[in-house]
Amino acid sequence: MDHSSMKMEGMDHSSKDMKDMDQDKMKGHESHSNVVSLNNSTGVNEVNIPAELKRNNKDEVVYTVRAQKGKTEIFDGVQTNTYGYNGSFLGPMIRLEKGETVKIRTINELDEDTTFHWHGLEVSGEKDGGPQSILKPGEENTFEFKVNQEAATLWFHPHPHGKAAEQVYNGLAGLVYIEDDHSKSLGLPNDYGKNDFPLIFQDRIFDDKKQLNYSAAMNTDGTIGDTLLINGTLNPKLTVNKEKVRLRLLNGSNARNYTFKLNTGDSFLQIATDGGFLNEPVSLKEITLTPSERAEIVVDFSKIKEVNDLALINEDRSVLLPFVVTDQSGETSMVPKKLNDLSLEDKEMDLPVTKKVELFGMMDMVTINGKKFDPERIDFTQKQGVTEVWEIYNKPDMMGGMIHPFHIHGAQFKVLSRDEKKPPENEQGWKDSISVKPDETVKIAVQFKHKGIYMFHCHILEHEDNGMMGQIKVE
Repeated sequence: MDHSSMKMEGMDHSSKDMKDMDQDKMKGHESHSNVVSLNNSTGVNEVNIPAELKRNNKDEVVYTVRAQKGKTEIFDGVQTNTYGYNGSFLGPMIRLEKGETVKIRTINELDEDTTFHWHGLEVSGEKDGGPQSILKPGEENTFEFKVNQEAATLWFHPHPHGKAAEQVYNGLAGLVYIEDDHSKSLGLPNDYGKNDFPLIFQDRIFDDKKQLNYSAAMNTDGTIGDTLLINGTLNPKLTVNKEKVRLRLLNGSNARNYTFKLNTGDSFLQIATDGGFLNEPVSLKEITLTPSERAEIVVDFSKIKEVNDLALINEDRSVLLPFVVTDQSGETSMVPKKLNDLSLEDKEMDLPVTKKVELFGMMDMVTINGKKFDPERIDFTQKQGVTEVWEIYNKPDMMGGMIHPFHIHGAQFKVLSRDEKKPPENEQGWKDSISVKPDETVKIAVQFKHKGIYMFHCHILEHEDNGMMGQIKVE
């Protein structure tokens, strides 16, 4: 397919020739083809489990979320300057129920502008928390919405243009759980912090004073560190019983991709994608997540024979999370053979492509459809409640290119194809972010349930800050 001659919506090409790029700018790009390894977790610290945020009152569901700065003891005896929600570092878990009406009060207690973006939540554009919804220091905003989507693991983070990467890096990230009657009826492990664990993976670089010095660490092609934090915990371990354990994996890193697997080679079951359950559990030995992607997996620790030195590792065998398996048998839970009823309808498969998105470039030369983000420009329009097919193409550059994780605000979409082939089984569920390899074309079916202006962008946070972002107006 000749992507350079497309005349679809948004395809006004003005991409610069990459040959003009200074050679010294190549270093950041190379860091993605030769990624620095993570230090192995020594497993000395039990992984922190985010607190569940308490509701302000029972009749009217009101949560208060404050963006704050503070100090956190990440390293023994050292206070590191950090950001957090309702605390000094990272944030709480907010639990929502499908069908309920929720009020959330957001307060900016930082010394700089921020926003509160509800990643994966289907809300109207003015409640989504994109870069157009700035809260200045000391400002607050309360918004109300009805929860209309199915059970899922979502998250929230800041989205001020040009500052999102640094604010996430400093610690602004929290979790949103949606539950519904169906999810409660499945019999899955769901005892929070006991056999149902959220795991937020974030790599960082600490300076010689054990500080998060973003300006020193920052790479315009995506900041990658050598030190892994899981839920903000350095050198983490997870103690589990001999039972089925549900792990909700979130790649909360600025730019690093993770390929998760057990060091024993044992398989696990993936039960959910970004936005909900798969139709059936998928047995895997490894799973790759790019920044902002989520996956829920179930590991049966009663079936794994070699439990000594058991760990979750990365593709280069870096030890991410050692497991300590107790002698206790734990709860009896199950993974049903049928989890959901999500189908690709013939009419969706037969829809023509109406939106073409070309991801291109590196460093600060990144573009979508040859353009950088302009808050005054609307790139696409779409009707509320109407499904359209978007085609996302990752155009290689002179160095071959890199994976771009593509995220759309305000919607969960279905993956129709990768290079005209059926997507893998574990991507046949609701998604809000999708990994696109160089020279790969991904087609997705997108429907917005609400009106407003939403962002679509690369979720390498430095690329987003550098303008690899567009806007769609839903009418």
